[in-house]
Amino acid sequence: MLRLTPVVRNLLVINIVVFILQKLLGNLYFTELVSLWPIGSENWKPYQFFSYMFAHGDFGHILFNMIGLIFLGPMLEHFWGPKRFLTFYLVTGIGAGVLYGGIEYVKNKRVERAADQFVSQPTPQKYLEFVNDFLDFRESKSGIPYDALFRRGYSQQGVLDLADKYEGNPENDFLEQQAIQVVKDKNWLEQNLGLMLGASGAIYGILMAFGLLFPNTELMLIFPPIPVKAKYLVLVLGGIALYSGFSSNPEDNTAHLAHLGGMIFAFIMIKIWQQGRDRFY
Repeated sequence: MLRLTPVVRNLLVINIVVFILQKLLGNLYFTELVSLWPIGSENWKPYQFFSYMFAHGDFGHILFNMIGLIFLGPMLEHFWGPKRFLTFYLVTGIGAGVLYGGIEYVKNKRVERAADQFVSQPTPQKYLEFVNDFLDFRESKSGIPYDALFRRGYSQQGVLDLADKYEGNPENDFLEQQAIQVVKDKNWLEQNLGLMLGASGAIYGILMAFGLLFPNTELMLIFPPIPVKAKYLVLVLGGIALYSGFSSNPEDNTAHLAHLGGMIFAFIMIKIWQQGRDRFY
């Protein structure tokens, strides 16, 4: 029988309660308040580096994260003790958010530079390049559609139609001003980068710790249901997070950089804490 340790049990309860509140208080934008917004946006707050890790996009999101917590967390809590395990969980989760937010902030600065270049010398070609390079109208990193542009009166088709009209009438001042207004709108920041939420960063940190401390322990995968040693699972998932985090895939709404961040902070903490023989088989 699976026995939950105190910290794991409390983390499980907190995540479930927050998820229920997300469903009950959806009209009050509760999810938007606790999610991690892009640094520099009008909705970003420092506390979100902490709060984002307790909210989730949907049932499948929280289910798989909590499975990782309850199956791997208790062994680490027994090994370290409640205080150190809680410290590890929070540091890896916050660290994942900080790394993700920092890298996305750099990406956003690239968007802003492109916007400034267009505004200084507007042309139909530059407008079309901006739309194609930075605006994919995808869902946010949380899997929750974010409609800031639509609330401002824009639409995907409208933005694309403007590109066609502007290209056909490059000397039209009205179309040029419309294009400038769209590009200068700061809501591009949220639409391009999206929200981020979920315990995945901390869960990947737990996985990294488990792989370092118990490398030859076999874990049973859910899909496919086969056993695999922890050290190999960490290598595979870490490689996927690294590749996916720095590749461009408009259809992928997963915050892989947060997964990678959790693993990086976990590795650093393990190496700092490591004393004597702490490797188990």
